[in-house]
Amino acid sequence: MTQESESFDLRWMRLAVAEAYRGQGRVEPNPMVGAVVVQGGQAVGVGYHGYFGGPHAEVVALAQAGERARNGTLYVTLEPCCHHGKTPPCTDAILAAGISRVVMAQRDPFPKVAGGGLAVLVRSGVTVEEGLEAELVHRLNAPYLKRQLTARPYVIGKWAMTLDGKIATASGHSQWISNERSRALVHELRGRMDVIAVGIETALADDPRLTARPSGPRAAIRLVLDSRARLPLDSVLVRSAQAIPVCVAVTGRAPEQRVAALRGSGCEVLSFDTDDRVPIGSLLDRLGERSATNLLIEGGGRLAGAFLDAGELDEVWTFIGPCLEGGTQGAGPVMGRGVQQMHQAARLRDQEVMTLDTDVLIRGTLKQPWQDLRPVPENRLWNA
Repeated sequence: MTQESESFDLRWMRLAVAEAYRGQGRVEPNPMVGAVVVQGGQAVGVGYHGYFGGPHAEVVALAQAGERARNGTLYVTLEPCCHHGKTPPCTDAILAAGISRVVMAQRDPFPKVAGGGLAVLVRSGVTVEEGLEAELVHRLNAPYLKRQLTARPYVIGKWAMTLDGKIATASGHSQWISNERSRALVHELRGRMDVIAVGIETALADDPRLTARPSGPRAAIRLVLDSRARLPLDSVLVRSAQAIPVCVAVTGRAPEQRVAALRGSGCEVLSFDTDDRVPIGSLLDRLGERSATNLLIEGGGRLAGAFLDAGELDEVWTFIGPCLEGGTQGAGPVMGRGVQQMHQAARLRDQEVMTLDTDVLIRGTLKQPWQDLRPVPENRLWNA
């Protein structure tokens, strides 16, 4: 591939990635996928997977292109499906449209695809190139990939802290460290989550609603990790449980009457057979069984530390307010076991720094073992 042709391909693949993001929060548990059909150096069809159960990106782009797709190139962020699910196989649509070349960023680990879509196209005489912008698409679909590879949801930790690293004062007061613009962004984030979780101490201190305001494309289950079932029946969460689902994770330490009272108030109770804290791995397994793709941890430090210790904190959003609290008693954002040597500390990758009026947002991902289960492919060319 010449430098000129690679630059040409990058242009269209990045457009496909931008299209894919338009489905964020609407397609889960499916992946976000974007597609572009190019003929004679021009985009003649553009599409994305818009909602769960809806037409796939390739089908949308090909329909827009019509006859202009014949002998054209299809750029797609994820391997086209080759099975009947909620929609017919995309490989059928590609072959029927007469596409001669497919450039895809990454294979789909879904067992009914997993290289099968690529094989169908190559056997039918279509030239397929894989690996272009694979790293970018890997980040785009990290929640989908984690769920496919581990059956667990992708975990985002979010907190606001002062310049001296506190998320609350010694008395527990925390409103507000961040500004209105930062809080609006948090509500956007909440609006695309499947589950929003807090620890019981945060629930007791803040009496939060844990809803997106205004509402987003998804309405998250509100989850409290509460091993002893201490969540008050007159809390905002419990009083609104009939309208918006509330789930309380408890252990064998929870009194039966408290569990019964929570259930009677409309909460779902997830029980774990342990006399210790709620086990993070088992909790994620239970959430994965419900097809939960994205989990947001809202607080506090013990909860974030528990997920970090378990190797299940995948992404971090840290809002830093321009204030200093001082003192020695204020709460920190991440607790848990911690490390003994600085080289053992978890470090962000792909980090972004954003200024939100007076606040600074730092966000990025943490390298986790599940990411090694399917390495990002090198660029490969497949011909019949």
